[in-house]
Amino acid sequence: MLNLGNPTATFGNVLLYAVCFNFLFVCKNHLIIMDLFGNEIKQELSLADKYLLCPTTVLSKRDPKWQQLKRKWMKLGIKSELGRDTHSELRVKGRDVKDYSYMKDFEGFASVGLSHAASIFDPVICEIIYKWFCPDGGLILDPFAGGSVRGIVSNYLGYKYTGIELREEQCISNREQAIEILEVNNQPQWYCGDSEQVLDSNWDIEFDLLFSCPPYMNLEVYSDLPEDLSNMNDEAFITKYNSIIDKSCKLIKRGGYAVFVVGDLRDNKGYQKDFTGITKQAFIKAGMKLYNELILVEPVGTKAMTLERGFKNGKLAKVHQNVYIFKKP
Repeated sequence: MLNLGNPTATFGNVLLYAVCFNFLFVCKNHLIIMDLFGNEIKQELSLADKYLLCPTTVLSKRDPKWQQLKRKWMKLGIKSELGRDTHSELRVKGRDVKDYSYMKDFEGFASVGLSHAASIFDPVICEIIYKWFCPDGGLILDPFAGGSVRGIVSNYLGYKYTGIELREEQCISNREQAIEILEVNNQPQWYCGDSEQVLDSNWDIEFDLLFSCPPYMNLEVYSDLPEDLSNMNDEAFITKYNSIIDKSCKLIKRGGYAVFVVGDLRDNKGYQKDFTGITKQAFIKAGMKLYNELILVEPVGTKAMTLERGFKNGKLAKVHQNVYIFKKP
């Protein structure tokens, strides 16, 4: 006979407790709560467990759970830097730089998540944005595709990704990575070409989500192609950038979302170019409404070693990115 007054009484691997007329069973690390009639009482998940991370306007890559999620994705073998390691250059204060160790001190290097010669997009922010702002099995459009991360994460989670990338070698690399990680019948689609022209084609579908991380003007140079945004002066960049955003938004369903990960950068004299403001205005002109603004906190990393030097000129170390969420009325 079970003695309810003895909380350590056991039946094999099962511990039985009587608490407030409910019974708690602990079976091999799995907690089950039952009422007097033997019906299981379902426990509510925390917001963080339900939505990966708590859905607030500030997310941090320093969060242990973020790091745990990232390790899970990296185990898949995603190598987004492939396809541009021999082409990507970073421009600093008007000159080309190929010694990337120097770039660790440059305003904007850490803000775009650069740990190598080319920027690497974080798969965790992909997973979060897809689950928060795209319906299950939804269609995702990315007009500035770049590396493979956003496409592979999308289709791995059951969404359908369409990306547009200017450089053929990047598209080839992305497809090669995807075929190694995903099933043959579940491949992201990468169109090779100038987004401004590709988006002029007769698209017979609408997308649930527009998601991208555009070129940070001419901070990172991806190719020597004249139609590459990163090769343009600021005026030409803004004109083409606005056009691509406008054409992309026309393909989004009513009620659908557009999410861009952006950050500010400085000009040759150290003044901010307000790229975040340029991006917001482009979407508003395209008929979208600003719905949320999210701050993505980056690890301090090597910024800790250069904080004082930058602050001598009054420059604050940039350790966040802006994530803007727009909605189509």
